[in-house]
Amino acid sequence: MLVVLSPAKKLDETRGTERPLTTPIFPAETGVLAKKAKTLSKPALQKLMDISEPLAKLNQDRFRNFEDLSEGPAALMFDGDTYTGLDAKTLTEDGLTYAQSHLRILSGLYGLLRPLDAMKPYRLEMGSKLATRRGKDLYAFWADRIAKALNAEAEATGSGWLLNCASQEYFGAVDPKALRLRVITPQFMELKGGRPKIVSFFAKRARGAMARFVTENRLTDPDEVMNFDLGGYRFDPELSKPDAPVFLRETTV
Repeated sequence: MLVVLSPAKKLDETRGTERPLTTPIFPAETGVLAKKAKTLSKPALQKLMDISEPLAKLNQDRFRNFEDLSEGPAALMFDGDTYTGLDAKTLTEDGLTYAQSHLRILSGLYGLLRPLDAMKPYRLEMGSKLATRRGKDLYAFWADRIAKALNAEAEATGSGWLLNCASQEYFGAVDPKALRLRVITPQFMELKGGRPKIVSFFAKRARGAMARFVTENRLTDPDEVMNFDLGGYRFDPELSKPDAPVFLRETTV
């Protein structure tokens, strides 16, 4: 089993870990993208990322000084609802070791990251239309590379299926024709007034909690995913479809 997550829009400052950091899978590709982003003006970055002028200046400085930025472990560098649910900093030593083998983070700049991969602060969402020689956006840039890397990672760990806890924006970078794994994509819904609905804030946090649940329980059978019960969620067979399980909970939202 592999689990994939997508990063939050907000990237925290570098955080340390006592564990040795590992090298990301695509250092050359990351270098190409960082070099391209380095050439962009502040207005161009504002338009590309749809961000404020101060954030554009921050990211311009980051890309211009990319080689000199401090590194931290990928699982502790991201901030946001999904990573609140994952709460990687409280994983046990054994849990972190397991996550290093089975948890992967999709990234616009790095492609695919393991929890302890060394990464630098950046902002470059997967949906960004950063044109390179490979095409008009990051989907064209990564093409089938991420899917092939996931195949290799799965083979190395003896995994035959992948739990997709990433957003549509990020999982869109995984070429389905190249991916040789069974993909299970859970959905998390809130029940209010008898009507189920997806609330983004809660769904993001639940996706992170699901990744932690799999990590802590070392799941190997896809059916075991249906036992997820954190945060009051329960598997709902009526709303679910094959490889698309729905988890529902009562809410006052």
